[in-house]
Amino acid sequence: MTSIPIHANDRVFVLTGAGISAESGLPTFRASDGLWAGHRVEDICTPEALEMNPALVWDFYSKRRADCAKAAPNPAHIALAELEAKLGERFFLCTQNVDDLHERAGSHRLVHMHGELAKSRCSEDCGAPPVEDHGVYASLSEVGRCICGARLRPHIVFFGEMPLEMGRIQKEIDRSTLMLVIGTSGSVYPAANFVHWASRNGARAVYIGPERPLNAGAFTAIVEGKAGAVLPGLFVVEESVPPAQ
Repeated sequence: MTSIPIHANDRVFVLTGAGISAESGLPTFRASDGLWAGHRVEDICTPEALEMNPALVWDFYSKRRADCAKAAPNPAHIALAELEAKLGERFFLCTQNVDDLHERAGSHRLVHMHGELAKSRCSEDCGAPPVEDHGVYASLSEVGRCICGARLRPHIVFFGEMPLEMGRIQKEIDRSTLMLVIGTSGSVYPAANFVHWASRNGARAVYIGPERPLNAGAFTAIVEGKAGAVLPGLFVVEESVPPAQ
């Protein structure tokens, strides 16, 4: 396998998707039948679903929290945390996943553009910040309340809502020189456009995953294989350029 050089002046932007979490046993977002764990997405992942049937929405995400608690970071998560440790502030990770496997592997410089499973926020968007919440609720009556009195909702970006931290993400893409896209199909926007934005600025772009993505033509190189098998040992990091005397 050809290694990927990371030069001393490179800034690395990493985008991860459902494929990396699937290798830890967590189901991908949507199956080929358009269902997610037996549910129509419209019934459990839209603002309308939350308004019409909050009990079903909370039951679904409570079960996902339970599944996530049983999962463990895989070698791909660990390899990215080790890469961050080497690169420091020249590394940035954006994940489409809502689990905390990157954090548990040791990643720190990251954002969850689609929200975080282990947090909740005000269902009325009163402005209060999200709160840490690992609760697995048996009924809607167990779900906590915001400081404003409204019921909490999962801190998840539903369909029809704006992804989080887009200003910071755009800034990091603009100054990146190498983009690594791992385990995402290239079908979900705006994330599928990230490689185009980076390439427009002259960045190299490498895709890593078991299948070619829909936006394969935008990449400098494609490395086929499961991330857990491919990522460890894939990068060759050059030593930092010594400061001028």
